[in-house]
Amino acid sequence: MSITKPSTFLSTSISIVSGTVSNLNNELLEYVNPEKPTHDHSSQYYKRFFISKFNLGDKAVEAKFSSPMKIAEGDQITVSGYPKGDSFQVLAYNNQTQRVISNENWVVLGLGALFFLAVAVGLLNGELVAEGALIPKLFLFGFTLVAIYMGYRALLIREAIKLISN
Repeated sequence: MSITKPSTFLSTSISIVSGTVSNLNNELLEYVNPEKPTHDHSSQYYKRFFISKFNLGDKAVEAKFSSPMKIAEGDQITVSGYPKGDSFQVLAYNNQTQRVISNENWVVLGLGALFFLAVAVGLLNGELVAEGALIPKLFLFGFTLVAIYMGYRALLIREAIKLISN
């Protein structure tokens, strides 16, 4: 196991951990849309997160992606991410054994951030905010926070991709 190339982006320190996968545990986390009709069992109403927990040497690693990681016990991999609590959170990975490089889609997050920012700007120019109504100001604040978070997350993933590709 090795930890190399630390990069500090804003307040999160992104680094690389590499080693051999051991104690692999794959899980599936599903959320059901509360607006889904009770008689409809279609999979399009479920939000799925694929969680992989494993060790790289003595380091506990956890990855949450919208598609399953392509890893197996004994694979030689390099992951890029940040420490969170007791484990290392993966933003991007490179599986040298299976020759797979993957990450979450930072472009979609960036576009989502721009969308929420555009909605916030639209609210800012609205009459209700200018009049001082509380509810539109709360929506303006909420949309702005979501845009900042999505943009920050997209930039973190982009930084992780840069580290893993070097």
